[in-house]
Amino acid sequence: MASNCIHVLFLWLSFCVALADNIDIFLDEIISPPNSSTEYSSSWVSSSGQFEFGFYHHGDGYAIGIWLKGGDGSKTVVWTAKRDDPPISSNSTLELTVDGLLLKQGSDVQGQVYVDTEPAGSASMLDSGNFVIYAQEGSSIVWQSFHHPTDTILGGQNLTIRNQLVSSISTSDRSTGHHFLAFQRDDNLVAYPINSSAESPDAYWSSNNLYQQEVEQLSLDTKGNLCFDDAFQCLVNNTNHQNQPHNTSSIYRATLDVDGNLRLYEHLFEDKEGSNITNLWQALSDECQIKGFCGINSYCSNTSGTARCQCYPGFIPSNNHTTGSNAMFLECKLNYSKDDCETSGDRNFLLYNIVSLEEMQWDGYPYWAKPMSMRACDKSCKTDCDCGAALYTNGQCSKYSLPLRYGRKAPNESDTGMALFKVPSGYVIRGNTTTSSPKNPNAIVNNRKGLILILASTLGSISFLCVLFVVSIFFTYRSQVHRFTKLSASSNLGFTEECSLRSFSFDELVKATSGFTEEVGRGSFGAVYRGTIGENNRRIAVKRMEKIADEGEREFRAEITAIARTHHRNLVKLLGFCIEGSRKLLVYEYVSNGSLANLLFKTKKHLPLKERLKIALDVARGVQYLHEECEVCIIHCNLKPQNILMDELLTAKISDFGLARLSKPEFSRNRADKEVTTGYLAPEWQKELLVSIKADVFSYGIVLLEIVCRRRNIELDVPSSEEVLLSSWAYHCFATEQLHNLVSYEEEDMDWKTLERMLKVGLLCVQDDPSLRPSMRNVILMLEGWKDIPIPPSLRT
Repeated sequence: MASNCIHVLFLWLSFCVALADNIDIFLDEIISPPNSSTEYSSSWVSSSGQFEFGFYHHGDGYAIGIWLKGGDGSKTVVWTAKRDDPPISSNSTLELTVDGLLLKQGSDVQGQVYVDTEPAGSASMLDSGNFVIYAQEGSSIVWQSFHHPTDTILGGQNLTIRNQLVSSISTSDRSTGHHFLAFQRDDNLVAYPINSSAESPDAYWSSNNLYQQEVEQLSLDTKGNLCFDDAFQCLVNNTNHQNQPHNTSSIYRATLDVDGNLRLYEHLFEDKEGSNITNLWQALSDECQIKGFCGINSYCSNTSGTARCQCYPGFIPSNNHTTGSNAMFLECKLNYSKDDCETSGDRNFLLYNIVSLEEMQWDGYPYWAKPMSMRACDKSCKTDCDCGAALYTNGQCSKYSLPLRYGRKAPNESDTGMALFKVPSGYVIRGNTTTSSPKNPNAIVNNRKGLILILASTLGSISFLCVLFVVSIFFTYRSQVHRFTKLSASSNLGFTEECSLRSFSFDELVKATSGFTEEVGRGSFGAVYRGTIGENNRRIAVKRMEKIADEGEREFRAEITAIARTHHRNLVKLLGFCIEGSRKLLVYEYVSNGSLANLLFKTKKHLPLKERLKIALDVARGVQYLHEECEVCIIHCNLKPQNILMDELLTAKISDFGLARLSKPEFSRNRADKEVTTGYLAPEWQKELLVSIKADVFSYGIVLLEIVCRRRNIELDVPSSEEVLLSSWAYHCFATEQLHNLVSYEEEDMDWKTLERMLKVGLLCVQDDPSLRPSMRNVILMLEGWKDIPIPPSLRT
């Protein structure tokens, strides 16, 4: 009897302690969205009344989150549950049960905000802004919002190495935005654009761990000090907190704002009647330093005191969610077609002018760089169909293909240059183009050639001009009629073939391929069939996806849409797709000359080393584009000669890129185990380490050695065992200066210096340590002879 009394007394004391800790939410308590017709309350409120947990307006519905109330009734959202889920309907409720927080629509459970194996007993919205759930037995916390931050940490909250802050799309849409902040392996806190490689070239802010000590968390205390671990190193020491009047209180929050800048805010409450918000600190004073603040093919300018995004000359806004040319995250596209560009380059000098912007810089690697005069750089870009823009810096001309990323005008920095943009002749530059104001980008149009042509034309006879005018009208009319005919023919396909991705029906592809009868190849993800489609019988290649993850149609469309955004002469172009139930197919352009594997290993065709070097450079430029120049960094994960196709001009085009994330996890692992024996996969696959873009560099190195030697990486029918593995044999021949053993004696015109250069680059690429492998940009520069090649380290055998 006495023991029972003691047990009851213990339970009563636990209950009193719970009440002292603001536990005011018990099992089966329900809340609903505001303005709902139900009898439930719309939020759970902390005892101070400053924080609330519940439903808030989001899009066409509601979201579940925590917000800080201002004295004027405003709400500052500091945490959101499942932020990327669709908006919640108005007839939903949130109920605390022993199974956790259940989201219901009527009597049906739609989801769970909190799930844990330990039954829940009660919950509380604390005055710190932390929403906690307690165990059914005892007062231990089984879940808390402080352990799952979104874009904000509050006073008393930590950002640990296991989580990160991710910005929101906007102040009204708390879904995942464009930037994130997380700890690196070197214990630095670093900010990146969300769709970047998360490596140093994409970082735009770092905490710079000056003391080189191990760091585990970033803490914001209730006095507004933002420090690492035990205040050993601080980003902000808030000395103003000690000078506050007694009738005031402050709540601090550190937020990765919509623009990607980390800021510390103070909410100052005076007698609980009003509040003021003050920005105490921000990571970057110039928003233009934030990579991803402006989208592709646009640049950021802060010369007027306010950061704004603008399209480059010859570009117009392309993203639909922006309403003006100065909008944040502005993305741009060309305002003219490049179809008229001629590969000869001679007429391009007449077709295009150059517009320049001063004091510019952007990220990325040029595909061509050479010292020359600015006038020569101007001409070189005009006559090059691949040149989307050039940057002239310190006497060097660097040419870039589109898209351009992280562009900004930086008038006070030394590494800026003159940006040159190719626009059609007669293109009119509107806006601030004067050279008198240093606050506006200077637009300089080189019309000297056009002036000479006009002067020469006026010296001709009137009769010649009349004849020329009549002939030009005639040919213009014929050209327009021809283009209209082609456009009409393509409209029968239901899409513009060069510009968009088409959704095919399965029956259409069955008819186009004659029932999938002509198989032209089989890759890691399924068989490929040849077919024709449209009234002009355009040839296509249809891949039936066999070993892909069982994901939904939405996810599959998102992946292939990302693949379709890649446009490069050395990548096979994706034309469309088909999704009908479990049947998923991809439609590509047809590449007529088969794979590189057939060209190297199965044909007897003489292939000079110069031609093989061109093929190696084609493949390298395609891989570089996937790694560094497209919107989202793509790791191929399956680069080998069978996935490199050759067109009628023997231009190499990479296929099967971007498909790695669509494959089933067990298939990816089995494929890695199988293909380790063939030697194309990097050692980190077999060791189950983190795979980066350097894995593609290893695969490229094996392909390059096969191109040089025209033999497979593993050959069993060889005179000696040391020749079985190509990479080891190649290094042996290089180290012993016996390069003639790697090639056929039929090649009497062999350029041994070029062969040695290609061999050294290949051996650098196949190093076991990823840090020793060069980037694809340096691979291209070394193959072209623009960069010295170090002696390759010894390979492990």
